[in-house]
Amino acid sequence: MRRLSLVATTGAVALGLTLSACGSNSLSPGGSGGGNNTSSAPGPTGTVDQALAAKLPAKIKSAGKIVVGIDPTYAPNEMLAADGKTVEGWDADLFNAVAAKFGVTVDYSPSKFDAIILGVDSGKYDIGVSSFSITDQRKAKVNMVSYYKAGTLWVTKPGNPAKIDPNNACGKNIGVQTGTTQFDDISAKSKKCTDAGKPAVHILPHDGQNQVTADVVSGKADAMLADSPIGLYAIKQFQGKLEKLGDVYDSAPYGYVVPKSETDFANALVDALKAAKADGSYDAALKKWGVESGGITDFALNP
Repeated sequence: MRRLSLVATTGAVALGLTLSACGSNSLSPGGSGGGNNTSSAPGPTGTVDQALAAKLPAKIKSAGKIVVGIDPTYAPNEMLAADGKTVEGWDADLFNAVAAKFGVTVDYSPSKFDAIILGVDSGKYDIGVSSFSITDQRKAKVNMVSYYKAGTLWVTKPGNPAKIDPNNACGKNIGVQTGTTQFDDISAKSKKCTDAGKPAVHILPHDGQNQVTADVVSGKADAMLADSPIGLYAIKQFQGKLEKLGDVYDSAPYGYVVPKSETDFANALVDALKAAKADGSYDAALKKWGVESGGITDFALNP
């Protein structure tokens, strides 16, 4: 359940330790994310729901597109394709299906994760689509529309050579992406260690999940924790080099991030998700990437 703070593995994950060379610098000059390096989804297909299209904010109607803030370093949810600029993954496929109900295209604007909510709030992005876990803290700032459910999973090298205990990782080297639910989780676990007079967890943070995964594969980190789809995908990509550690815990819904002022749009997204579920495009997007176990049917605004 990615991403708690308000303040991602790419398609290159299969290339092993070259991952670190494909991190945030691929998003825009200087690696800051956003900017002019956007990628557009193909035009909408299927039947447009005119009632939903009528509920689009005037800005989106005029532009004919939805500008999406996204951190494409979180495979298989959202990542960059081999061309280094096209956003792909099941999160993108699903939102493309949702956008098709409105009859508009999608412009994905790569960004650092911790800048997306601020970008939505400021009007830079129409919406944030980047595996955001729904939390009370976030709902206080923006509208959130639930569309999937995921939890936290630990991953380590085969056989757990460092003998990592997720509930007692004191003194161990643990990788995690900054700005995530998991970062807060491991920080809290580290505090428990020091409160008990034990060594703190040696947290190895990175802006991109791709770099976190590379640290575990190389042995720099003893283990990592990430959203369950991301951990399972990394294990699949690095066949024989990673394995899961323990069970998934703290499952929670992902939500699209929509400005507080756009409640009608947020409710329309709920209806568009229901329509995508009804016509099979919702399930198809998840099945394509093998993540259908996290699919939901109770789409809602600010659940």
